[in-house]
Amino acid sequence: MKTKTLKKNKINIITLGCSKNTVDSEVMMSQLVANNMNVTHESTKDDSNIIIINTCGFIDNAKQESIDMILQYSEAKARGDVEKLYVTGCLSHRYKDELATEIPEVDAWFGTMELPRLLKTLKADYKKELLGERLITTPSHTAFLKISEGCNRPCAFCAIPLMRGKHISKPIETVLFEANHLVQKGVKELVLIAQDLTYYGLDIYEKRDLANLLTSLSEVDGLEWIRLQYAYPSQFPMEVLSIIRDTPKICSYLDMPLQHASDSMLKAMRRGITANRTQDLIDEIRATVPGIHLRTTMLSGFPGETDKDHQELISFIERNKFERLGVFPYSHEESTAAFNLVDDVPDEVKQERAEDIMAIQQGISLENNLTKVGSTMQVLFDRVEGDYSIGRTEFDSPDVDNEVLVLTGKAPIEKGAMKFIKITNAEEFDLYGEMI
Repeated sequence: MKTKTLKKNKINIITLGCSKNTVDSEVMMSQLVANNMNVTHESTKDDSNIIIINTCGFIDNAKQESIDMILQYSEAKARGDVEKLYVTGCLSHRYKDELATEIPEVDAWFGTMELPRLLKTLKADYKKELLGERLITTPSHTAFLKISEGCNRPCAFCAIPLMRGKHISKPIETVLFEANHLVQKGVKELVLIAQDLTYYGLDIYEKRDLANLLTSLSEVDGLEWIRLQYAYPSQFPMEVLSIIRDTPKICSYLDMPLQHASDSMLKAMRRGITANRTQDLIDEIRATVPGIHLRTTMLSGFPGETDKDHQELISFIERNKFERLGVFPYSHEESTAAFNLVDDVPDEVKQERAEDIMAIQQGISLENNLTKVGSTMQVLFDRVEGDYSIGRTEFDSPDVDNEVLVLTGKAPIEKGAMKFIKITNAEEFDLYGEMI
């Protein structure tokens, strides 16, 4: 079928997966725009003749979502609706040889570190002088800031090192340059991301240097909030806690995926920590930073997980009452250490256990939210939906955590504004408030 002809190429980039992929797409867009190319991100208009899909390959559901998206645009190409289809990101990095055979409609496949080759394919130059330059796809007042790439941790279930390689920290000067550039463009909130924030600096400074990085970032003029995501519990740099407590710009929030609370599971997962040490760490975090909100992630149905292991995890969650919690059923990933184990927990049991956890967390979240009714909280507003202006407190990351809804009718609060809101009502995962 004849493909549509446009006077000038228009590129639409589709981003799937985590915030790290978002940053990669933003860097790619900056490079393309610098080459005078017409680029959009996840455009709903059917007017792009070149599609680039930035994929996720972390677990089964994410892989399937990426494959479905590739197939959707493969069909569009077969109909003549697009001319070129390129795929990059984690799924492509991990499976590009197999996928190239199965989905021949894709014109080229690229790994996670192959941006220069992708640009060359598009007849664009990789511009090294654009270090730190990105076109923000998030709301203009919030941006993710990647401080390292890759991971050295040996977690048995995780395929990230296969796709992202070993840990590589960005020098502090590079991170600060990018932070200042983002703030000058209007960003008020920086969400620090990495596969493991706590490993930052070990490769280039021969010590865990997250504390020094946070102190330096807190001195960036115009920056309001610094948020920490993805901190590994084993060998956590405890000096970071007093900096969180004593630095107003750093949110009293920590995203620390714990995965489990049974010693047998933690050992099998190769997490390098016991249940007791995990509990001691949580207790010290809460004692050092009063009021901190902890977000964590759990894994259900890892090979060998018994009902007893699951109940230990439930008891742990009920004891600690995490402010934010998510759970994933285990995905048996080839080439990981856990792939050598028998995937002996049936899928329906994995799902049932995950649902058990989330049912308990729903009650915990409501209990925690009800304590906020009557209080006054600072809220950063992200968007408007109908008659509501919607934002987040310092205790909430974008896209994954609670929101605050304020009925504003025809006079919405400006996006990016920070206002003090009195909380008037609470639900399991949202708060409602009014302007003071």
